[in-house]
Amino acid sequence: MDLGLKGARVLVTGATKGIGRAIAELFVEEGAQVAICARSAGDVEKAVSALGRGGSRTLGKALDVADGPALQAWVREVAETLGGLDVVVANVSALAIGADEESWSKTFAVDMMGAVRLVDAALPFLEKSKQPAIVTISSVSGREIDFAAGPYGAMKAALIHYTQGLAFQLAAKGIRANTESPGNTYFPGGVWTQIETGNPTLFKQALALNPTGRMGKPEEMAAAVAFLASPRASFITGTNLVVDGALTRGVQL
Repeated sequence: MDLGLKGARVLVTGATKGIGRAIAELFVEEGAQVAICARSAGDVEKAVSALGRGGSRTLGKALDVADGPALQAWVREVAETLGGLDVVVANVSALAIGADEESWSKTFAVDMMGAVRLVDAALPFLEKSKQPAIVTISSVSGREIDFAAGPYGAMKAALIHYTQGLAFQLAAKGIRANTESPGNTYFPGGVWTQIETGNPTLFKQALALNPTGRMGKPEEMAAAVAFLASPRASFITGTNLVVDGALTRGVQL
């Protein structure tokens, strides 16, 4: 299926590894122009080089999305370079699950305000796009109480609410906004590989909860994001797409 993303101008935060990297790679495969960011300059350089081999125009910058002015300046820079923006994907997470105040502050600054500032900076350009779309990456922890209850789960739930609000507020302008909530996603160097070696009991418990008998893959999460961002999903807005292999039990109403 042609998703209609060829030539689309796409910005993805936190895209040097894991789900974010897979999202960027899939957009490149679809022929989109892609801009990415992450905190490590070295990781950004390597990712841009690899993505560029796909034949699409790729850009990258090292920055911390918690730095509002830097994030907003980068969004404007990307839009000016690419001649506008069609899709923005808020993917970065602080992955802070501690109960301490620092974890709460860090998660709010990165997960929540990183998305808010990204959208605010991108809106003037999305309003001029013929196929504008916003996708935020939440988590099943935003739906259910699990080991990540606390700052991580609370902010992921808030992100869903925020995005559905955007969908309603921006519908008249033709700007779609959706959320993807991935289930446990396994990839080398990811949080679950760290848990597998550092806390094997928790890893086995988490794996046992999924009736498929496995965790998700970054490319499976990326496929859902690309669809939500594409013209193929032109009448889908304000939804939270759960991609978890039937991990969660609650009915989403």
